Amino acid sequence: MLELIDVRHEYDGRVVLHLDRFAVPPGAAVAVVGPNGSGKSTLLRLLALLERPTQGRVLLDGAIVTPGGAARRRVTLVEQRPMLFRATVRENVAFGLQVRGIRRADVNRRVENVAARLGITPLLGRRRHELSDGEVQRVAVARALAVEPDVLLLDEPASSADRAAALTLYRTLAEERTRRPLAVCLASHQLEDAYRWADDVRALTDGRLSPVTPENLFRVELMAAPSGDLKHACVGTVEIAAMTDRTGPAILAVPPTDIFVSREPLASSARNTFHGRVIGLARRGSGGGAVHVTADVGVELIAVVTEEAVRDLALTPGTPVVFSFKASAVRVF
Repeated sequence: MLELIDVRHEYDGRVVLHLDRFAVPPGAAVAVVGPNGSGKSTLLRLLALLERPTQGRVLLDGAIVTPGGAARRRVTLVEQRPMLFRATVRENVAFGLQVRGIRRADVNRRVENVAARLGITPLLGRRRHELSDGEVQRVAVARALAVEPDVLLLDEPASSADRAAALTLYRTLAEERTRRPLAVCLASHQLEDAYRWADDVRALTDGRLSPVTPENLFRVELMAAPSGDLKHACVGTVEIAAMTDRTGPAILAVPPTDIFVSREPLASSARNTFHGRVIGLARRGSGGGAVHVTADVGVELIAVVTEEAVRDLALTPGTPVVFSFKASAVRVF
């Protein structure tokens, strides 16, 4: 439905996005993850037709479109810090419907419906200054859903929400996609949420689609080593060892399948050994054979193990755990 082809985008001469192709298929739920500054927000603004790429094409249903055209009504973006009018929540949610010439009775019906689904009915009489940041985000999503776009783009829509509000948001999006052919593309730093609701999870690093899985990506500064290619980079409260000849700014990627999980330190040559506690377990994939184990080891890391390993190690949230991986397993780009 919505595509970027051979896109290169610059700000002040600096390339912030470089993509051969990025497509949001009809009815899809796509999540884009990556570190801060990776280009996620810029990607959404180009998809939303709010900016014209420095180079390349934006297509909607196979036809080239430009910012400001009629196609803008089919695509709606909710930014991370959305702007609301100095009016009531009801008037904000109704605005897009009114400018489209929808009858007042239908406007009221749609406003009440979307407010109830997102749990903001008690807020309808309030004004912007009476809302928390999380409430502002929910109101902005309600305003976007009310006009029923073909493509909904969301930039960190749950970043200021508590867990209950975030679950309500994702449940509402799932219901909307069931009700009608809606494509959703969401930028998020919450990997667990991205995997839970999206059909397709993609990672951006330095404006490019990452060649590795989106877990365990870290922006670092690599210092020159006295000798050899073994470098150490500070990530959170730990140092990760990597084999690379690079120095300066870089992205470290630790493939989850290359992390060994144990209850006690292993007798191995792995230079990266971190003690911590399990903070989450998630079964992913249709077969249910792989379990993603998230642990706080001074930085949040995700490892992939089998169901059998989870049983043998008796892994549950709060369990002490050791994550180990070789310096050669760390990818640097």
